[in-house]
Amino acid sequence: MANIRLTRLFTFETAHALLHYNGPCRRIHGHSYKLEVTVLGTPLVAEQHPKNGMVMDFGDLKRLVQEHVVSLFDHALVLQADSPRDLIEALEKHEHRLVLTPYQPTCENMLLDFQHRLQRALPANVTLHHLKLWETQNSFAEWYAEDNQ
Repeated sequence: MANIRLTRLFTFETAHALLHYNGPCRRIHGHSYKLEVTVLGTPLVAEQHPKNGMVMDFGDLKRLVQEHVVSLFDHALVLQADSPRDLIEALEKHEHRLVLTPYQPTCENMLLDFQHRLQRALPANVTLHHLKLWETQNSFAEWYAEDNQ
């Protein structure tokens, strides 16, 4: 049976700031992110099964990515957890949606975070093939499973 790749595109709005960075991205700013998720698997062969012929239902892939990535990061501010405490407290006081990470929230590190979240959540018969995260219209980071064997 042949392997097939399925891809779905997601969009979300997220702000971040890069701690100790020596350029303008050290300040809080936002991006309209695009996340491309590609999974790999073999289509189900079971005539009477409602998912016959599918590697994975696109709706199931959408729900999984929404739950494990988009719903957490959309309209949130992503900061490294050891950012100035007074900043974090002020933002929390005003009920801003924060995602505090153990990593510098660069496009690259966010992509690795998404990769770990999604690999743990995918069904056993499907593997994560690659991810692409656009931070701007012209700039993106990519992760491929084959590069990380």
